[in-house]
Amino acid sequence: MLSSQRPLTELYDVALLDLDGVVYLGERVIDHVPDALASAREQGMRLAFVTNNASRTPAQVAELLTRLGVPAASTDVITSSHAAAHYLADRFPSGAAVLVLGTTGLIDALTERGLRPVFSADDNPVAVVQGYSPTMDWAALAEGMVAIRNGALWVATNLDPTVPSPRGPLPGNGSLVAALRHASGQEPVATGKPDPTMHAESVQRSKARQPLVVGDRLDTDIEGARRADCASLLVLTGVTRPLDLLAAEPVHRPDYVAADVRGLLESHPDVHAVGGGFRCGAVTAVETGSMLRVSIAEKAQGTKADSDLTDERVNLLRALAQAAWAIADAGRRRAPIEAADDRAAQLLKAWDLVE
Repeated sequence: MLSSQRPLTELYDVALLDLDGVVYLGERVIDHVPDALASAREQGMRLAFVTNNASRTPAQVAELLTRLGVPAASTDVITSSHAAAHYLADRFPSGAAVLVLGTTGLIDALTERGLRPVFSADDNPVAVVQGYSPTMDWAALAEGMVAIRNGALWVATNLDPTVPSPRGPLPGNGSLVAALRHASGQEPVATGKPDPTMHAESVQRSKARQPLVVGDRLDTDIEGARRADCASLLVLTGVTRPLDLLAAEPVHRPDYVAADVRGLLESHPDVHAVGGGFRCGAVTAVETGSMLRVSIAEKAQGTKADSDLTDERVNLLRALAQAAWAIADAGRRRAPIEAADDRAAQLLKAWDLVE
């Protein structure tokens, strides 16, 4: 992991923020987001909103964000529809017919690039583009099946198996793509995150010089950032759970970790090697025998009230993740986690890391 003695707002000029699981869940804003993003803007960081969800137009997303207390214009929003339309416009002439399996977000993005959206395989489309739609039905999938079998290029805006919601994960575009993949025997080209096309489109539209990708998914946001050579901040308000972070493969490992988007406003302490493990702030995670033992320095435990120890809560994850990754990279299986003191036990329980 990277460290910084300064807030991330001072290191990066544009935050490329995922939406579902980072800014909102469904149509409910996540706690602390409006104030944190307002502060980030006040400190000079520009915000761009980058989503694999192709169901809304940029104008609709901007309206939702503004209503939730995060003022945004349509030009601040980049969706996977933009990336898919960009990909297709690079390969087919203006006016080419593209079969749409999705919503108005895809229709508008294709039209912006000079392509012609159609809705029947009888229109002889050169391509099929499939994006998330909560109302996708059998009839639409059937049109896509016919077009694909007739030789149309199949493009998926993303392969996310789920979308976060206040009720927990729900089927995402990847789940609907899987139905068509199973039926057709074909594989789509995926242009959303983690494909570099998505973040390249985001960097281009936002004119970022030092972008920071902020996301909640390891397999899309974080991998996409790595493939696009962007720094990344993982927030734990969406899909990724602490155990997922500890088990992350190298391509899925974030540069920074925070509980939520307030991590943009914070410094990020160094995670450094100590005897047999790693230390971050007052937290140490050390491999001892068959266990990965976590402890918090007594001075830190005694100087603050429990409610003020949020730094140690995140530092515990940083130290544990670095230790778990080192064990994995050495070809060993991660040992079970145990607490060396009461405060460590409380934090492990808070992160659901009690084993």
